[in-house]
Amino acid sequence: MPAPDDLVRRKRLLFRSWHRGTREADLILGSFADSHLAGFTAAQLDAYEALLETDDGDIWDWLTGRTAPPGEQDTEVTRMLLAFRYQPR
Repeated sequence: MPAPDDLVRRKRLLFRSWHRGTREADLILGSFADSHLAGFTAAQLDAYEALLETDDGDIWDWLTGRTAPPGEQDTEVTRMLLAFRYQPR
């Protein structure tokens, strides 16, 4: 069972994923977090937390292929997000 601090961190990241500021980002990042967050390692949580600091417009550009993630954001978690396919509930 994860440590209490780890559970709090995951809940905080899940909340941030579902409350981004644009409906599109909420749906994509929230659904991605629902699917993957529970299984993330500590290093993946760090990478995802850094990803959430990124502007929604930049993430959208990566998702649509307009631009590629910069080197510091080209992580396993970012690649997982880019491969993720949103499925409406």
